Amino acid sequence: MCTLVVLYRPEHAWPIIIGANRDELLSRPARPPGRHWPDRAHVVAGLDELAGGSWFGVNDDGVAAGIMNRVGTLGPAAGKRSRGELVLEALDHAEASAAAEALSHLNAEAYRGFNLLVADSRGAYWLRHAEAPGGRIEVHALAPGLSMLTAHDLNDTASARIRHYLPRFRAATVPDPDRDDWSAWEALLASRESADPDDPFSAMNIVTDRGFGTVSSLLLALPAPGRGVKPRFRYAAGRPDVAPYRDVAL
Repeated sequence: MCTLVVLYRPEHAWPIIIGANRDELLSRPARPPGRHWPDRAHVVAGLDELAGGSWFGVNDDGVAAGIMNRVGTLGPAAGKRSRGELVLEALDHAEASAAAEALSHLNAEAYRGFNLLVADSRGAYWLRHAEAPGGRIEVHALAPGLSMLTAHDLNDTASARIRHYLPRFRAATVPDPDRDDWSAWEALLASRESADPDDPFSAMNIVTDRGFGTVSSLLLALPAPGRGVKPRFRYAAGRPDVAPYRDVAL
């Protein structure tokens, strides 16, 4: 997954809203979010059929997790574990804070660099692994408000995509799950407008002639505790400018 947007609003009826696009080789096989793991029946996540892990999912306790590569770390490497397993490990926990703490103690050198978001209705955490020799997995609690991740650091305007789209998301109408209104974020996730006309990778919705681009999109809203409602999970099984978003059963 190459772009993730998260809105954190403590005390709101929907404290966490996430929008994300996955950018990948078009030939890499995957399944839409579902309960694909018999030993993890509490997890609803997309399945990467090549490595067996996931890029994004949510569990029955209302914890969500999504992962993406960092700059210069695309693809597997000899002797390194699949980063997709980290999403599943995060979703083994009933609280986002516990998941972030547990994953921060993993052997960082076992994985290529990554940005991992873990969130629930009580907070959101960015786990940063910069793949430096002797480095560690850092945990940063997100401040209230809207944040954006790509292969760069959180809200890092060195990313042309963040520089171009972060202010647009901040100015957009926030999704309203109670009214089933997601239109403003759907339009932004589907946008092929590039920050740099010569760089298709600076668009939100990436289209190239290189066999690589945006392959799916999602929206997730986590309700406040005690509301008695389930999260809302919507998924577009293709580029969001051509594939419709459909509700995922939870």
